[in-house]
Amino acid sequence: MDDAGRVERANGAGDARRDLGAFLRARRGRVTPQHVGISGGRRRRVSGLRREELAQLAGISVDYYIRLEQGRATQPSTEVLDALAGALRLDAAERGHLATLAGAGHGTVPRARVSPLLRRMLDGMAGFPAFVTNHRLDVVAWNDLGGELLGGLGVPGRRDANNARYLFLDPAARAVHPEWEDRAREAVGQLRVYAGRYPGDEELAALVAGLSARSADFRRIWDSGEVVMCAAGRKRLRHPEAGLLTLDYETLHVPAAPGETGLVVHVFSAEEGSREAGALSRLSTTRPDVLSRPGSGVSR
Repeated sequence: MDDAGRVERANGAGDARRDLGAFLRARRGRVTPQHVGISGGRRRRVSGLRREELAQLAGISVDYYIRLEQGRATQPSTEVLDALAGALRLDAAERGHLATLAGAGHGTVPRARVSPLLRRMLDGMAGFPAFVTNHRLDVVAWNDLGGELLGGLGVPGRRDANNARYLFLDPAARAVHPEWEDRAREAVGQLRVYAGRYPGDEELAALVAGLSARSADFRRIWDSGEVVMCAAGRKRLRHPEAGLLTLDYETLHVPAAPGETGLVVHVFSAEEGSREAGALSRLSTTRPDVLSRPGSGVSR
């Protein structure tokens, strides 16, 4: 390896250690002493745990924890990570993110690819709005109903194909997503996970930097240290013709092929016989002008 390669590798590891320290500080500030049975005291200057308190709860030395938080310690053991995760009360997504940061992420950024099989699956779910995202939250594929429901993905120039940019930079997103704050936190939490997993992805880093520069809301949520992975539940979406719809959603993770990143399929549905089911059915049959446009199923 030449000198430039050594410097690049060293810089990447340094960034990962700094990210690990920042994540630990954010989560330490979130846990109140009362949550873990520590008396707060009258002269306490911090709302969260002190470094020495977290170290004691995790069963590690204060000096070692300080070095971790300052980015001066490398490759903490699984036992240390488990102890910190328990003391900080991390959920499964946060534990995974902690492990990713501690391992300095992946050096190479694989590409995402929508396979013909996945494309056929989307088309086959004609009655279920569905779309696919990659690790940068680019919407890389969708079916007709999914594109129509999510702000007109199938209409060229209607909206940004990147969900994060759409949420934070397009005022129309707040009309489509009445629970905008929840959707914004989800997007930021997912970007944080992927930024830790792929620290060498320059496009992802540029996306985060650009949103930080242009959106105060993005900076606010990013600074909170939010970590989220896609799950299942209910979301509300507003369509100009169908109105406000409360839909169930499920996220399906497509395993990554060698040299590629995994993709996430987001599928919406409505209970049979419900108002929402009727609205989706009418939308799929009364909007042929939009749903049949060429290129409405794959981002370009």
